[in-house]
Amino acid sequence: MRLVRRGQDDGGEDPDGGAGPPCRGPARPAEREEKGPGRYAFLPWLLMGLGAFSNVIQGRSGNPWLAGVGLLAFNSLYITVVFSAFNPHRRDTRYPLYALAALSAVTFAIALGFGGEWFLFFPLLSLASGTVRALRGKALGIWLIALSGTAGFLSGWWDDDAWNAFSIGYGTFLSGMVTATVLSLFDTIHELRATRQELARSAVEKERLRFSRDLHDLLGHTLSVVVVKAEAVRRLAPRNLDAALAQAADIEAVGRQALTEIREAVSGYREGSLATELDRARSALDGAGIEPVVRRAGPPLPPQAEALLGWVVREGVTNAVRHSGATRCEIEVHVDDDRARLTITDDGCRPVSSGASDAGAGPGAAPPGATPGPAGGTGLKGLTERLAAAGGTLRSGPDGRRGFRVTAELPVDAADLANTEEWAR
Repeated sequence: MRLVRRGQDDGGEDPDGGAGPPCRGPARPAEREEKGPGRYAFLPWLLMGLGAFSNVIQGRSGNPWLAGVGLLAFNSLYITVVFSAFNPHRRDTRYPLYALAALSAVTFAIALGFGGEWFLFFPLLSLASGTVRALRGKALGIWLIALSGTAGFLSGWWDDDAWNAFSIGYGTFLSGMVTATVLSLFDTIHELRATRQELARSAVEKERLRFSRDLHDLLGHTLSVVVVKAEAVRRLAPRNLDAALAQAADIEAVGRQALTEIREAVSGYREGSLATELDRARSALDGAGIEPVVRRAGPPLPPQAEALLGWVVREGVTNAVRHSGATRCEIEVHVDDDRARLTITDDGCRPVSSGASDAGAGPGAAPPGATPGPAGGTGLKGLTERLAAAGGTLRSGPDGRRGFRVTAELPVDAADLANTEEWAR
């Protein structure tokens, strides 16, 4: 009888690393970002000079020592041009141009001095020219045309072979043009990738800003109303239980509505309603002991305008409850053919560091009915940006000797508001 370890059968399957099915597939290799040819990719082309090198070794050049010095100078300058063209600190300077000028002078000298195989250094000179960023565009085209024409002419003049002259000229032009085109293509790809990453980061930041504003609006509104109405419950409970229970029911309703709005904000589909905000403003002002007076005149507004003005109502009433100490707050909405005007006026007295400051700084809008809070909130500055994006204006400040006024004006043309849909969400 053969003992079989638990978890291992005759097939050798072993949970500790046997032939059982793997928990997950093989990891996919990370996607490599193609960076294009580098400086070392251009070094093998120096093998085109093997013919000239062979002539130097075999002593078939007119002056082997001078030819060897010319070959060494060409190779050194060629490497200098290519390496400096790919060096981040030197590629946008004049250093590659100066090196290319020296390489051009050496190329013409050795080609005219020794001829034959030495004319193959003109395509190498053109190849090096294509790597220099300062020659991209029209300047490179002019240089390659002049260089290839000169190389072809000198080659034909040297050995009186038209086909060889054409080959040298064509190869000179093609090598530089292809090199510059390929490098420009990879540069464009890198720029597009960088732009795509920047757009992605911008979209994320934009969504974070929208979400932070919405959370500021919703949570500020909910907590403010809950605290105001909880204080009302505490005051009313000893002497009027029914009124206290009514306030408690309002707290429950506000909490449920806030949960719904937070879910909608997370989904990104929350839309405001001016009529709803005006009703909430009445309730919040009433709960805070401020007499609400609401007037509305004119035709219905487009959804985007309703949403924007709803945010203004939220923030203006929140500031009145938090900072004003007012006894009366008037909200007036007037709509004509092309513009809507919203005015929120209270008779309170704000310290400069609280109400006025809150009315003019910060993103987002707090909902109506917010309770007194710390000075220097972040409300009407964000609303000013939202209305400005829709072609509207927002002004806030003291109203005469006593009180505070917030005035918002907005075009009601749907075309003017089309680009503010994301702001108003």
